[in-house]
Amino acid sequence: MLMSRRRALAAMGGALALSLAGPAALAQSAEPQAGIVVKIGGIPWFNAMEEGIKKGAEEYKVNAWMVGPTQADAAQQVRAIEDLIARKVDVIGIVPNDSAALEPVLGRARAAGIKVLAHEGPDQREKDWDFELTTTEAYGQAHMDLLAKEMGEEGKYIVYVGSLTVPLHNAWADAAIAYQKEKYPKMQMVGDRFGVAESLDESLKTTQDQLRANPDLKGILTFGSQGPIGAARVLDDRGKAKSVALVGGFSPGQGARYVKSGVIRGGYIWNPLTAGEVFAQLSSMLAAGQEPTDNMELVGVGPVRVYPDKRLIQAQKLESLDRDNIDRLVDLGL
Repeated sequence: MLMSRRRALAAMGGALALSLAGPAALAQSAEPQAGIVVKIGGIPWFNAMEEGIKKGAEEYKVNAWMVGPTQADAAQQVRAIEDLIARKVDVIGIVPNDSAALEPVLGRARAAGIKVLAHEGPDQREKDWDFELTTTEAYGQAHMDLLAKEMGEEGKYIVYVGSLTVPLHNAWADAAIAYQKEKYPKMQMVGDRFGVAESLDESLKTTQDQLRANPDLKGILTFGSQGPIGAARVLDDRGKAKSVALVGGFSPGQGARYVKSGVIRGGYIWNPLTAGEVFAQLSSMLAAGQEPTDNMELVGVGPVRVYPDKRLIQAQKLESLDRDNIDRLVDLGL
C-alpha cells in the first residue's frame, strides 16, 4: 500500500512538473537533434568547436552537442555514430579520422533517414554535405610558402599530419609537397610524413628522434593542432628555434607564447568556434529539409560557394597565426 502511494505521488509530481514547464518543455523536445562526432575530445581545438556548437544551437534552435572520443581513433567514432543512430537523431556531424572506416556506419545512418554533415572530410562517402572553411590547395600552399620563406627556400624539412588516415590532413600535405617540388626545388622533404600531430606526446618524441637522425634539419611543417606544440617544446628545450623553422596550425591559446618567442614561426587556421556554429546552422537547415544554395550566408563566414555535384559547401576564411594576430585570437577564446 505504501509503495502504491509513493508511485501515485510520483506520478502527480511528474504531471505537475510537466504542466508547470508548459509549452517551453514541449518546444524543447520538438527541437531537431544533432550529434557532432569530432576526432578527439579534450584538446583546445575541439574545446573551442564545442563552444561554437553550443552557441549555434541556441541561435538556430537545434539540440546540438559534441561527442569527443578519448583517442583519435576511427573505431571510437564508429561506436559514437552507432549510439547516435540508436538515439534516432536528425543529423550526425562528423570530423573524420578515417573516411573509409566510417563509410559503412554512415551508410546505415543515412538509410535510417539521418542527415550526415561532414567537416574536414571532402572525400567522405555516405555524406549529405561537407563544409570547408578553406580549400585544400590554398591551405597547403599557404603553409609551404611560409615554411619556404623561413627556411630561405632551401634545405631539409619533415611533415607531420594528424594520422596517416585523416583525409584532409593528408590532402593538405599532398598539396604542400607538390607545390614545394614545383616552386621550391632546393627544398627537400626527408622520409615520409609522420602521423603524430594529434598527439602531444607523439609529436614530442618524433621531433626528438628526427633531430637526432637529421642534424641538418631546417624545417618542420605540421598539419594537426598538437604537432606545432610538441615540436616547439623540443626546439625550445634544445635551443634549435633559430636553426629549425616550425610552421603549422594550432589552437592560439596553446601556442601563443611560442609564437611570441619565435619558436613557432607562424601558420594558419580557420576558427574552430566558427566551425562549431556552422555545424549547428547547417544541422538546423538539413533537419528542416532545406538544401544549401550558392551564395548563402554562413554564420561568421559570409557568402559561400555551393557545389551540389560534390555535395560541398566551400568557404575561404583563414586566420594568420602571427605575432600581430595571435592575441586577438586568444581573446576570442581560442
